[in-house]
Amino acid sequence: MIPLVLEIETADIHLSDEQFYRLCQVNRDLRLERTAEGKLIVMPPTGWETGNRNSKLNQRLGNWADRDGSGLVFDSSTGFILPNKAIRSPDAAWVKRDRLKALRPDPNRFLPLCPDFAIELRSASDDLDTLQAKMQEYLENGMQLGWLLNPYDQQVEIYRVGQPVEVLNSPKKLSGETVLPGFVLQLDGIL
Repeated sequence: MIPLVLEIETADIHLSDEQFYRLCQVNRDLRLERTAEGKLIVMPPTGWETGNRNSKLNQRLGNWADRDGSGLVFDSSTGFILPNKAIRSPDAAWVKRDRLKALRPDPNRFLPLCPDFAIELRSASDDLDTLQAKMQEYLENGMQLGWLLNPYDQQVEIYRVGQPVEVLNSPKKLSGETVLPGFVLQLDGIL
């Protein structure tokens, strides 16, 4: 299965952030995203292997975040309204606690910011070029560090502000660097 892209802007349908939020609430069984251009993306469910990998990924990031306390972790159910007006849901994300505190967002709504750190985990239905463009979009909208995990090619792409993308072949672990100090993601069972 591949994601379904609905061309609503070209059909002269314009969904506000509020209308998109309500559409997501009425269709809770669907995983929806909106591009900066206004296209709706309906993401299919993943297979069990990707679901298990994603679960391990969020568990490991969440365990570190609980110990560290400087930020909060979000899973793929969380919508982020990026500065370019896209509404995206990374597979895993982390936001500094002080950014949330200063913003004081409604906890029942999408977060109106780009995460400091985001991870996309490629599933069988994901097009690699589309995921790479999504990672660039996060970077252009404020992400400080991002990882694109590609188990099908045994590669990880690392996205950093002001630097070219770094590609690692078959790494065993990844460092959170200065964005997530002390976080080391062991990739066993994920990559």
